[in-house]
Amino acid sequence: MKRILSLTTVFAICGTFLFAQNAIDLQVQLDKASGKISPHMWGIFFEDINMGADGGIYAELVKNRSFEFDHPMMGWKRLGKVPEGTFLIVNDGRRKGNPRSLKIHKAADIKIGLQNEGFRGMGVKQGNDYEFSLLYRQASPGMQVKVELLNENDKVIGTAALPLSEGANWQSGAVVFTSAETSPKGKLNVWFEGAGDVEADMLSLFPKDTWKGRSKGLRKDMVQILADMNPDFLRFPGGCIVEGRDLANRFQWKKTVGPIEERELIINRWNTEFNHRLTPDYFQTFGLGFYEYFLLAEDIGAEAVPILNCGMACQFNTGEVVPLDELDEYVQDALDLIEFANGDTSTPWGKLRAEMGHPEPFYLKKLGVGNENWGPQYIERLAVFHEILQEKHPEIEIIASSGTDPEGERFEFLDGKLRTMNIDIVDEHYYRPPAWFLSSADRYDDYDRNGPKIFAGEYASHTTRPNGPGRSTWEAALSEAAFLTGLERNGDVVTMASYAPLFGHVDGWQWSPDLIWVDNLNVYGTPSYHVQKLYSLHKGTDILPVKRDGQNVTGQDSLYASAVYDADTKELIIKLVNYNDQPIDANFQLDTKKKINGDAIKITLANENLDVANSLEEPLKIQPQTTQVTYKGKTIKDTFLPYSFTVIKVPVK
Repeated sequence: MKRILSLTTVFAICGTFLFAQNAIDLQVQLDKASGKISPHMWGIFFEDINMGADGGIYAELVKNRSFEFDHPMMGWKRLGKVPEGTFLIVNDGRRKGNPRSLKIHKAADIKIGLQNEGFRGMGVKQGNDYEFSLLYRQASPGMQVKVELLNENDKVIGTAALPLSEGANWQSGAVVFTSAETSPKGKLNVWFEGAGDVEADMLSLFPKDTWKGRSKGLRKDMVQILADMNPDFLRFPGGCIVEGRDLANRFQWKKTVGPIEERELIINRWNTEFNHRLTPDYFQTFGLGFYEYFLLAEDIGAEAVPILNCGMACQFNTGEVVPLDELDEYVQDALDLIEFANGDTSTPWGKLRAEMGHPEPFYLKKLGVGNENWGPQYIERLAVFHEILQEKHPEIEIIASSGTDPEGERFEFLDGKLRTMNIDIVDEHYYRPPAWFLSSADRYDDYDRNGPKIFAGEYASHTTRPNGPGRSTWEAALSEAAFLTGLERNGDVVTMASYAPLFGHVDGWQWSPDLIWVDNLNVYGTPSYHVQKLYSLHKGTDILPVKRDGQNVTGQDSLYASAVYDADTKELIIKLVNYNDQPIDANFQLDTKKKINGDAIKITLANENLDVANSLEEPLKIQPQTTQVTYKGKTIKDTFLPYSFTVIKVPVK
């Protein structure tokens, strides 16, 4: 089908004929910084959507390991000729958070077992070690477990035996074995050998090679691609899962800390959100809970930014609200979270943090109250949080929602109310087509510098449907790069920015585009990933005006520009977007008394095809290209490729 060009693209093409023969002159006021860029400007937004946590960054390979899904045997298949009554689901209400277990009764030594399908299969690698573990109890000896790792063709590629001890109390068992092959769609057989009775729970399989080698930890390649961004902050756990479809299904952080086997599973709200992408096996086990989120942020050098429910369920679903006179539990959750993150080990929640392995505080500085909530009911509940948090924890900055859209009646109402309340940071979201991002590069040029700071908490340029990995295109990323020049130019008022959603599993997504795509064995960054990574790695400390004929460069002739100075590395960093189908010559006149070293670095993302996207087959089709360049004097003369985003770093003394 012939592609229909957007109006923005048409204007860009037409515009090239107006100036293709003449270089564009731009002025960089190197000695007149307009402000300090936020020290926590570029970060990441994590939500368990698209199998981002379970089946994604949380490295557990067994689905429904504790039989707590709505259908207790979902993900499991019986093996062998199983007599009636051999496998029973037992519900023991005395067990906190995890009441169900599997009771196995074998009157004779017959071959029976279970097979787990994993999360769209199990990704395993040749030569890597895997740990199978379980909780169990058997009153008298007689049984052992044999595990088999299978490839997609049902060939056994790893096996181990685990004897089970006798005892009336629950105990743990584990065994490590090696995979003989790489398989993206493996399965696990668990055979129960011998005769007798045993109860089993938390049947689990983890790679030993996790992030930082932590037992039952996170998938290393998925954390590494985040660490490579050098993010300033990590916002978690969302996103709409903070609200839940109803309040019973909201994210409750206290149920996600403490012993793993006691954490209370809930259905993931993205399970049935979209009829075209129903995911009935999508639950949250909370192996990745609030403690692990804080630890992840610390590991990658990011500031932790948790978001809590404000007493409202998702307004696109039930819209349930807690009466104002019953809001104490929700406010107490916020106070207790601050204690969990920052409290002394003599406090109850600080003590729990220490028991989990982190006696030092996490140094929480910001807390979000509500996610994409709106209307007077949100303002009423936010006001309760605001008053109490200001009184008891004035050191904590409060992030508040400006709703679902960056303009309109809903936005205007919230923006006015939040400014009147003197909220510290306003969370603005933008899911819009490329044309909106291009036309909004000047959005914050005239924002009130004395009002609240802005958190661009969820941004993503959405091109045409259908959805899926192929929609994370260069067109979307380039329009975002143009918009981000405006965020950087206003980095004194826009204090944080993060793309959303973060991860998408190619076999388990509900929403796209996404910043990073994965399957069970591989991970790659989209063009949008490379755009934000370039901003994050080349942030600078001081905002420098870039002008064309006295005006900010916000789309004139489809050019967009910003600049910063890095006082630590003594470098001028220029960013330019050429949203044209022709190369552009530009001259940056450096207004400065400083000495310029002409030996510079030029980093370019470019492709003349706006529809191109990275993929599992071509994960680096769009990637930065770095070259050494030399400029003379105080003028940077260069040619910028069609449909390109360029970063130039020039040493300055």
